[in-house]
Amino acid sequence: MSPKVTILYDTIRWEEKALLEAGKKKNIDIQMVDCKKLAINLEKKPEDYGIVIQRCVSYYRNLHSTAALEGLGVKVINCLNTGIFAGNKLFTHMLLKKSGVPTPDATVAFSKESALETLESQGYPRVIKPTVGSWGRLISKLNDKDSAEGIIESRENMYPIYQVHYLEEFVARPPRDIRAIMVGDKIVAAIYRNSENWKTNMALGGVAEPCPITSEMEEMCIKAKHAVQGDIVGVDLMESNDKGLVVHEVNNTTEYKNTVRVCEVDIPALMLDYALNLKQ
Repeated sequence: MSPKVTILYDTIRWEEKALLEAGKKKNIDIQMVDCKKLAINLEKKPEDYGIVIQRCVSYYRNLHSTAALEGLGVKVINCLNTGIFAGNKLFTHMLLKKSGVPTPDATVAFSKESALETLESQGYPRVIKPTVGSWGRLISKLNDKDSAEGIIESRENMYPIYQVHYLEEFVARPPRDIRAIMVGDKIVAAIYRNSENWKTNMALGGVAEPCPITSEMEEMCIKAKHAVQGDIVGVDLMESNDKGLVVHEVNNTTEYKNTVRVCEVDIPALMLDYALNLKQ
């Protein structure tokens, strides 16, 4: 029997297990495919995958497996464009601005010298981020020239993507941010991620609690989702003291374990329902 849904993964997390369990409860034929064991013949019609829910953690595995499958006519959630756009903070920022979505102010500099000149002219603190990355890794707060010189100098000796210096304003806000899970054009659940640290990532110790969904938030998240051409995404927002709500990131293969836990919303089931409706 051909599967209705394929879960493509490279690491089994709580989210992938939850999708499989939701499929069993709904009597949906789901196959789990480990991308690390996958070889796709680009010259032949592919086997029947049904609709693919892309859950690879590796940015490069994610993009390239999506590109191969889509090129052979397989429907993948999220699509290649979403992986490219949402996977790069600079690309996301520009698309959000083009769509009229409020964002933190940001500058991109292409050398150590231009980055330091920008910081001197714009002032400290600023936040430096890799354009490609997740879980808060290699994100640093630059408080002064000395810290900026040391951090930027170290990045100049890394892989070329880290030599693109994405400098974002340090947003004055409550000690939390918001993660909203979008399934189609609807926020199905949202949480505050509270932290005593300025980074609120759950992987770094953030604490989740339910966040009320407002019409302003949903309208902003719908625009953000469409900006990156997504189907199922996580939208991260901050409550700026100056600007109100701003979107600082859109997540392509969003994690939702803590959202399910504190909001008691069956997000995996909603994801599967959405995927199957798309296929029809």
